[in-house]
Amino acid sequence: MTSRPKVALSQDFLVNLSRLPPSIHSKVLKWTVQFQTHPTSPGINYEKIMKAVDPCLRSVRIDQDYRGIVFKPERDDVYVLLHVGRHDEAYQWAARRMMKVHPVTGALQILVVEESSVPAEAASTVSSPRLPEGEATTPVPPAPLPPLLETVTDEDLVYFGVPREVFGRVRAITALPELDTFRAELGVGPFEALSLLAVGFTVEEVRKDLETGARKPVDISDFATSLDNAESRSTFYVVENEAELAAVLNSPLSQWRIFLHPKQRRLANSDVNGPMRVLGGAGTGKTVLAMHRARWLAENRTGPDQRVLFTTFTRNLAGDIEANLETLCSRETMKKIQVLNLDRWVWTYLAGKRYEHRILYDLKGGARSEWDKALALRSGSLQQPDSFYEEEWEQVVAANGITTLDEYRTIRRVGRGGVLTRKQRDEIWPVFENFRHLLSVRKLKMVEDAYRDAALLLSQESGACPYSAIVVDETQDFGPMALRLLRQMAPPGKNDLFFVGDGHQRIYKRHRAAMSKCGINIVGRSRKLYLNYRTTEEIRAHATALLEGLSIDDLDEGLDSNTGYTSLSHGAAPTTLELNSPDEAMDQVARDARDLQDAPGDTLLSQCIIVPNHKIRVDLANVLARLNARVRLIDADTRDKADSDAIRVATMHRAKGLEFDRVTVLVEKQVLAGPECDETSRKLLYVALTRARREACIVTY
Repeated sequence: MTSRPKVALSQDFLVNLSRLPPSIHSKVLKWTVQFQTHPTSPGINYEKIMKAVDPCLRSVRIDQDYRGIVFKPERDDVYVLLHVGRHDEAYQWAARRMMKVHPVTGALQILVVEESSVPAEAASTVSSPRLPEGEATTPVPPAPLPPLLETVTDEDLVYFGVPREVFGRVRAITALPELDTFRAELGVGPFEALSLLAVGFTVEEVRKDLETGARKPVDISDFATSLDNAESRSTFYVVENEAELAAVLNSPLSQWRIFLHPKQRRLANSDVNGPMRVLGGAGTGKTVLAMHRARWLAENRTGPDQRVLFTTFTRNLAGDIEANLETLCSRETMKKIQVLNLDRWVWTYLAGKRYEHRILYDLKGGARSEWDKALALRSGSLQQPDSFYEEEWEQVVAANGITTLDEYRTIRRVGRGGVLTRKQRDEIWPVFENFRHLLSVRKLKMVEDAYRDAALLLSQESGACPYSAIVVDETQDFGPMALRLLRQMAPPGKNDLFFVGDGHQRIYKRHRAAMSKCGINIVGRSRKLYLNYRTTEEIRAHATALLEGLSIDDLDEGLDSNTGYTSLSHGAAPTTLELNSPDEAMDQVARDARDLQDAPGDTLLSQCIIVPNHKIRVDLANVLARLNARVRLIDADTRDKADSDAIRVATMHRAKGLEFDRVTVLVEKQVLAGPECDETSRKLLYVALTRARREACIVTY
């Protein structure tokens, strides 16, 4: 019995597929299914490309105008669909491409062969400008910039997966943007390695980050084996069956489901001896990694009576993650995964224990009367404003589960500034003690106290939570009590807790926490993602500049930085528009969004207007409605639909974790540039801008 041919699709093919006109798109879909099912069918007429540098490239006819480019090596029963385009463009693309297996990494790579340079005799015919007689000049050539990678040896370049064919061009790079021209042919692993080396990481640091380990001998003629390589799988998708192919072809932009960075694949699909933390800036694929991790755990490390809990901070983000997991996982796998934001989990768990208290999530949510009464006990000698007591409660007492005066006397007030003596703390404490008493009379509990109660109940039970593992997204939004609860929910052991997060995106002051102080030991189990898959480099750089000068923690008492981050795409820099009033700003952005919504041709797929607060969100939605625009408000329980062309409107908090082709951010001038632009405001703007995939605009009023 002969083995079935191995059929694969390149990432470039799927990108081109998403850009085709609808009529051609349907033809390509039909042809691709036939190609996957019977690649050797006589109906698929493989034609040799006469001017191609790679003799194993073939063209196939899609229709009269469009051609597909297929790689078919002589030895292996392998067919790789590389590209699709109009007749001339497809042939031009193929003429300069060559497929090779890297001799050290074993990765399948698409190399771009350089065009012939201009002959020297042709260059010599270019005349220099004539100078008037009697005048002489001594031209001073600019000092050449040193090559970025001059200290990296050839041996190291090969180790990181750089093809020898491009050594000369790589050696000539003097500025980081020049490196972008190599991304497609290098693959994400080598591209990331060179990016890190170019910004100052040492070879040893990059080797440790990539975790490649010892290299094995490679047969450079074995293309079939190469396709199973982790590096190859970040660029090529091996088709297993027709149903799987149909799902991929019908959602060509959902490449996160099939193409994973080798580092992401290792982190998602391997055992870990305890809690793990993965850091990464906005758009680096943290949530994607977390979803793949949940799937692998559910399919490989979860018994019949257990489930994997996937939790995050907000309800709408939990809903979005659940919808994406349903496209990633089979029905059987989804039965083993529970997606709930932590507040919802706590409410459900305590309700099952007949918890007699109603949970409040902030002082405004039903506790303001009790808080105002408690403030009557504040000490007049301290001369602190009311806001001091509120912040002290949220960021110190409630956040750390402080229940006694002795605990308050010794707690470290990280991030609060100023020193409180023991006597001053003794004078402050009655406000907090009385506040809790007043809440208790009404059977109320603040959410952090509910976390503490849930953790206490769990500690008194055996096997209370049937979870094989817990995966946590947006870890930076969880405070100390939430992390302590999560530690209690998962018994310590292999694969117990998996955290992804980014301190640059912490938008809740009271939620700063050190994992080690909450019983979560990640020593030796911390990794970082550097490649931004979502946002263009121009938008990423603009957003990152907003955070300049801030001290960002790494979620565990250390410091984090933006060094090494780079985006895989480029585009226009964010635009800015300054208007005179909120009404003028709303009218302008509403009209611009409405025009984009109905623009003909290849327009943006999705757009979101991100605003400072709920009032402006409602007002803007009304303006859009008067323009007969299709509008979708992002609320706490909204599950956004990626295929909807509605104009989304969201607050900065609710947009967190989502992404759109175009983002417009409305912000007050004084918040953006004045003294009110504190750390939280800057992080909110950073988060809002980095929701954009292609275009971003900041509108001030």
